[in-house]
Amino acid sequence: MAYLNEDEREKLLDDLIKMNFNQARRKLRRMDPNVQLELFRNSQRVGEWMTRYELRGLGTIVTLIGSREDHNENPSNPVRVDYDLTRVVVEPTPDNRT
Repeated sequence: MAYLNEDEREKLLDDLIKMNFNQARRKLRRMDPNVQLELFRNSQRVGEWMTRYELRGLGTIVTLIGSREDHNENPSNPVRVDYDLTRVVVEPTPDNRT
């Protein structure tokens, strides 16, 4: 499988930013059979949750950055959490020189 060049990575970025969080995750998992989940909802900054995938066969790293919104209508019920996709970062792996 060939690595994604800069134009293809930009197209992937444009496609992913239009999707919600789960749709973007599903698309990434289907794109490459060698996909590896590196981070899952890891908080690096206050209010931002990062999920990172490495598409090994495509030589690309994709980071989905979202925000978390808690919904607690009834204090006796568990808190329902929604994650909204706010930013996407698509970058090449070190061995991808295209």
